[in-house]
Amino acid sequence: MDRQQILDSRDWEPGICFRHPCKGEVSTAHVETIRPPAGGIQDIRACEECVLAMEEERAAARLRLAEGADRAPHGGS
Repeated sequence: MDRQQILDSRDWEPGICFRHPCKGEVSTAHVETIRPPAGGIQDIRACEECVLAMEEERAAARLRLAEGADRAPHGGS
């Protein structure tokens, strides 16, 4: 997917990015819901920059996994 397709695949609303809280309220997408040990539920939101960075990391991981599978020894005689 290209940059715009990645951004268009998310629902955006004002929020605080988990990686960039100093930016204040910006357009964010929900990326995870966690349950902290202290209790309750915490929604984790990311800004456009972070969503794109996470997607790049996922794509790189998929590529490494695929390359590793291609190099894996195959059974047989």
